[in-house]
Amino acid sequence: MKCFGTGRRAMLLCNAALIVGIFANPALAQEEPSAEDDNVIIVTAQKRAQSTLDVGINIAVADAEALATQRIDDATDIVAIAPNISIKENVPGLVPVITIRGVGLNDFSATNNPSAGVYIDEVSLSSLALMNFDFFDLERMEVLKGPQGTLYGRTATAGALNIVTARPNFRGISGMVSGSLGNYELKEVEANLNLPASDTLSFRIAGKGIFQDEGFWINEALDRDVGRREVLLGRAQALWTPAEGFEWLIKAEVQRGRSELGGAEFFGAIPTPLTPAGVTCPGSPECSDFLGYFDLDGNPFRGSWSVDPTYDVDQLNLTSRLEADLGFATLVSVTGYVDFDRQWSADTDAGPFAQLDFLADDKVEQFSQELRLAGETDYAIWLVGAFYSKDDIQTSYAGDLSDLLNTTTFTFSDQESESAALFANVEWTLSETLSLVTGVRYTDEERSNLGGTTDLVSLAPASFLTLAPFGSAPIPLAVSDAKITDTNWSWKLGLNWKPSDDTLIYLSATQGWKSGGFFAGVATTSAQLEPYRPEKIVAYEAGIKGRLREADLNYSVSAFYYDYSDVQTFIREDIGGIPIQRLGNVENAEIYGLDADLAWNPAALPGFSLNLGIGLLETELGSFLAGAGPVPKGNELPDAPSLSFNGGASYELDFGGDIAARLSLNSRYQSSSFKDGLNDPIVAADGFWTLDARASVFSEGDWDVSVWGKNITNERYVTQGVNQLPFGMGFRVYGAPRTYGLTLTKHFD
Repeated sequence: MKCFGTGRRAMLLCNAALIVGIFANPALAQEEPSAEDDNVIIVTAQKRAQSTLDVGINIAVADAEALATQRIDDATDIVAIAPNISIKENVPGLVPVITIRGVGLNDFSATNNPSAGVYIDEVSLSSLALMNFDFFDLERMEVLKGPQGTLYGRTATAGALNIVTARPNFRGISGMVSGSLGNYELKEVEANLNLPASDTLSFRIAGKGIFQDEGFWINEALDRDVGRREVLLGRAQALWTPAEGFEWLIKAEVQRGRSELGGAEFFGAIPTPLTPAGVTCPGSPECSDFLGYFDLDGNPFRGSWSVDPTYDVDQLNLTSRLEADLGFATLVSVTGYVDFDRQWSADTDAGPFAQLDFLADDKVEQFSQELRLAGETDYAIWLVGAFYSKDDIQTSYAGDLSDLLNTTTFTFSDQESESAALFANVEWTLSETLSLVTGVRYTDEERSNLGGTTDLVSLAPASFLTLAPFGSAPIPLAVSDAKITDTNWSWKLGLNWKPSDDTLIYLSATQGWKSGGFFAGVATTSAQLEPYRPEKIVAYEAGIKGRLREADLNYSVSAFYYDYSDVQTFIREDIGGIPIQRLGNVENAEIYGLDADLAWNPAALPGFSLNLGIGLLETELGSFLAGAGPVPKGNELPDAPSLSFNGGASYELDFGGDIAARLSLNSRYQSSSFKDGLNDPIVAADGFWTLDARASVFSEGDWDVSVWGKNITNERYVTQGVNQLPFGMGFRVYGAPRTYGLTLTKHFD
């Protein structure tokens, strides 16, 4: 065996073959479950094709039709799939952060691995920045809740999002063309083409263009709207099957964006003579910042921002997937490469003065290799695997703080990480109805950080605040040149009982783990750049899922409890009289709750379907230190609403002659939640409802005409809030306003 790379992590990957012999017994052919029953959904969450009724974990699935009906266009929309999921962005359109059951990394730097693993065709995304992309030509999306690691390449503490694109097939030439027009001058076009070249070679190409010429936000300082979008995406795939039991899929994806970021609602700290009676300061837009700015119009989508909010991105993804039937087992190799480059600018003080304005450049280069060997014997279904990844992520921020701090700054971080892991998962057959699940994973990760923040120049003899004397040379405020190494053994133990073909009862205990890292934001002291520690979760879950055939009902209920230690979260501190924000650890937390889902497709009412999901969640942080002193035990985790709900209803009416109409309604509710571990009420989010709708007339497999609306009640709801009151201000980010449009689709084969 020839190994590429040096060091112990590369050798872990090379030596993975030693494990294979342990399980190399003659295997029975693994039969793929039938999908002929419309109530059965086939997933690959456990790296093999299974009905969701056979998977002993909490999983939510949306197929291509559901994704189109609900216009799930990017990562911020996955909250529509299942309850107990939250999404937020510090700057609209920049970096979506996913929180599942209260577990999520409360930071927005490109350098950090997400707590919820995101996979595109089995390739893990190492950076939060890589999650900012638009979906197109998908087969399905799977959301797994709870720690992952014994089946997946990269370990995750919150859960996993599996995005599965449509593959080439050999069923003949086929394709689709779709165009949409919407408010805010939205124009979209999407197309795909499946093209078999022979009995063994097939191609698929797909693309999408998004052109939005009017943004959601009005910037009075620039006297124009902002948030415009111009995005081009493309994907090309080739599937080669030269012999039975062997296939090779190669894929290339590109993204080019020349867009704008959105705006945020300002709030200040100081009352003024114009502040209306009854308004509480700090925390209101009608309060002033230190420089006298306040906002009286009451519209969170209108403000005076001093920066032209650009967002330019260029991205290349390459994937190779080999699968070979070895007789006793199936070998899978997944190789991924990502080259990502973006430049963006944002006003993070949300006002017209140069106080916290930034121009940034992020670069991500990622390589990953995963090997899996899976098979089945008379007594077990087993999988062993190895994972290796190497990432180089560079971020830089040029900061204009001249109106407030009398200076400009430059922040740079070059973080390199190398990770290797061995993992194994075995489902042991104890009887015809009972199986035991065991899994183990060893992970070895190394991460280095070189960077810091420099105060470039003091611009005037005196100002309200200053970081450096007037006329001084550049002063390093914070410097880091450090390296950390983390190792971990994680595991899973579960029991699955199928008292009937239509019922599964499961119990599991899983330890999840996520390595430590470094803060890469603007720092005023080197203490901010000290590494944060790994976090660990021991998750206990009990669930039941099944199908009531006579009632045409599918259901799933699961209860969970998490023992969460060394919680990685964004914290605020005062060091040397200077307020700072950094990534750190809170010693412990507890999480418990319930997920319940129901799908009803009554035979007595053909064409009608109903889907409901509810999530209950309670979280409690242990005590920790903050800038104002000790924070006692009992605070909630960020983005952990106690109640969340998803509901959807659809009715299809057949007119005859292959013509039908469909009306779909989808609604979502989240109760109030906090946005930081301090449970700061100033940036807390109130509960909210949203309602989406779609009406279609179509000929199945031929054409479709649809009108649609998202957030049709124009609900105003907060998705993120940041308290910067030591600087005299803060901001809140709101979810998108009401959007609507028309979509025409034509299929051909």
